[in-house]
Amino acid sequence: MTTYKEIRGTNIEAVASDPSNPVEGQVWYNTTTNVVKGLVNNLGSWSSANSMNTGRRSLASAGTSTAALAIGGEPNSANTEKWNGTNWTEVNDLNTGRYYLAGCGTSTSALAFGGSSPFLALTESYNGTNWTEVADLNTARNLLSGAGASNTSALAFGGNDGNPPESTNKTELWNGSSWTAVNTLNTARRDGAGGGIQTSALAFGGNDNTPPAALAETELWNGTNWTEVNNMNTGRREIAGTGSSNTNALAVSGVPVGSPPRSTDTESWNGTNWTEVGNISAYKTRGAAAGTNTAAIAFGGETAATPGSAVTETFNAGPATVTFDVS
Repeated sequence: MTTYKEIRGTNIEAVASDPSNPVEGQVWYNTTTNVVKGLVNNLGSWSSANSMNTGRRSLASAGTSTAALAIGGEPNSANTEKWNGTNWTEVNDLNTGRYYLAGCGTSTSALAFGGSSPFLALTESYNGTNWTEVADLNTARNLLSGAGASNTSALAFGGNDGNPPESTNKTELWNGSSWTAVNTLNTARRDGAGGGIQTSALAFGGNDNTPPAALAETELWNGTNWTEVNNMNTGRREIAGTGSSNTNALAVSGVPVGSPPRSTDTESWNGTNWTEVGNISAYKTRGAAAGTNTAAIAFGGETAATPGSAVTETFNAGPATVTFDVS
């Protein structure tokens, strides 16, 4: 509930019922319920949702806030679960169990690639029913990030390829049948996050092997090159992330610099800047996320109490009707 001082000086309309299509900033008094309400811009908040069937960390994701996949995870899991907006259902497994992998696409057309252990180039394509092994990455790696709209269009970037100094800047593009090396990230990183599609993606956070090893650096992919853009407010590694393009992303939890060892921070990217929004409820790392910066889902990960969590939370932002306390 918001307070009187937030609407002091605002014109308030008296109505018998709530307006069907209020506009942002509109405030009204409902004479039937004797309640003052208004439409405000909600920067974003998290809500609890039904848990996965199998708790895990270091997993991959694909899809949206209402239709997502949870893929693989630690320890060497081949398990795949599908989210329908309300519940998780176990579906057919990956052919090769793994963790520290990346994923992208939708709940009916997804790609899973890379992972451990120790360094995998394996790629599998999901058609909504089964996983099929397809052409390998050119560079085997784990702790990488991915972006893509389907199982025929994807981008793989960053990770650990086992070569000193462990974090790589290598980027590869998937065309539905093979991977091709393309222009590299400006900052090599592993344990970061990404979001978007093959031609419009974002890379953020991670570990570049330079203390304090919790990057705030963000890079934008335009289909050809990576460009450094504005940093996150809080640098972190082992971060979850999602987004639909290089102008829309959400950064969730992770390991920040200093204390605490796990973060609840959530930041929203609008194409220019990062904005701190409502925190996720559980301090965790190595989780996964799917969706956009206005509607997302976060699941799995490692908490202080549970090395492989099944907890699921949903995120929503945008205009919301609130009740004002005018007492």
